[in-house]
Amino acid sequence: MDSYDLRVGLQVKKDAPVPLVSPQNPNPVETIYLSNIDQQLAFPVETLFFFKENKDVNNKTLDIADTVKKAFSEKLLVPYYFLAGRINFNLLQQRLELVCNNAGILFVGASSDLRLDELGDLSAPNPSFRDLIFELEGFHSLADTPVFTAQVTRFKCGGFSIGFVTNHSILDGRSAAEMFQNLAAICRGDETAPDNYVLNTDRSCIKARNPLQIKFDHTEYTKQTFSNFTTPTSQTTVTPSLSNLNDAPQFKLVSLNSNFISMLKEKATVKCSSFEAVVAHLWKSRARAYYDDPTKVSSVLFAVDIRGKMVPPLPDSFVGNAVITASASAVVEDMLVKPFSFCVEMVKEGIQRVSNEYVRSAIDWWEMHRGVPSIIDGNFFVSAWWKLPFHELDFGLGRPVYAGPLVTSMHEFVLLLPGKNGDGINVWVALEREKMNRFLSYVFEV
Repeated sequence: MDSYDLRVGLQVKKDAPVPLVSPQNPNPVETIYLSNIDQQLAFPVETLFFFKENKDVNNKTLDIADTVKKAFSEKLLVPYYFLAGRINFNLLQQRLELVCNNAGILFVGASSDLRLDELGDLSAPNPSFRDLIFELEGFHSLADTPVFTAQVTRFKCGGFSIGFVTNHSILDGRSAAEMFQNLAAICRGDETAPDNYVLNTDRSCIKARNPLQIKFDHTEYTKQTFSNFTTPTSQTTVTPSLSNLNDAPQFKLVSLNSNFISMLKEKATVKCSSFEAVVAHLWKSRARAYYDDPTKVSSVLFAVDIRGKMVPPLPDSFVGNAVITASASAVVEDMLVKPFSFCVEMVKEGIQRVSNEYVRSAIDWWEMHRGVPSIIDGNFFVSAWWKLPFHELDFGLGRPVYAGPLVTSMHEFVLLLPGKNGDGINVWVALEREKMNRFLSYVFEV
């Protein structure tokens, strides 16, 4: 278990950002409808990959920035032309849309005098790594703000990093992982790399119904005004700034190895996945630490893929957001006095509740209320990154030594990251000091 001080200190020399445009952008300009699920996710997602020098390929890392840049500009931005577009707020419809105007993604080449081994544990969250991405900030309006940036940073040792920033409203995790895989295939010269295939950007299959049919309570959301999602920058999130907190949270990385996870699944006494067992355990441990009043209701939120749950199923080539917020809720006292299987069953029920009709109802609910995930009053959102196949990416110089999100200070989000050397799960969690101390005394109990 490690703790981290959120300070930035890594020095990187960056070239001026270069706009890369699609060779085959639609003409006339296409406007892509963004679904109600997309509307909720108009914030940046930052992903970072580290690669060591590969001495078997004659120091090709010298050219890695040019290789990635060429892959984007000549091939990838043909099927992924929409990445070069811009988000627009349609005043008439009062919603966000994606305008495929070919304004370009932004690409940055960079270098560092440091060696990779001087950066410490690459698998550990490190705020200094912000220097390894090109952030979506400092732009004056949505029309100026790119929806995608890429930065390739070469280190003194010959190793390198690739950092991506993606507006979540354009791609979900699965779609982004597929896009990265296609980019890597182009970079390594894979003859099977697709460069002119057709992606399905049509979100109309998950439009709100007319009339609206809200058949569930959807306590996983909180009603808020739509203005929370339409500020001029892409940095908007649903979390308050740290400066507004009376007691700034501590951030910890908790490692749960595969043996510990196996013991949790055995303790559950019901058939469950590793995800279900870990989420139930974190939920119970956090509730014990957070609430002084056992009559309070605690909720854990998590994303569920809806591709196979819709009727008809979403097409394989669908690249919009195909995830929806699900949740489990219980009175704290019940969580504490009942066996662990109670929490596991609640998580399982939350996942199983997501049917075609539930998704349609949630989309209709958002059409009426324009809310956000209910991460208030001690509730939290679990984001599972460890299952995404980022560790498989090979840009022609071997697989990454680490791949995952650039961890930020969103304290209501608990991230599940790949464990060191692929063993188990690393949990990135934030709590106020006293609550964190209690949480750490519970989280390793089985």
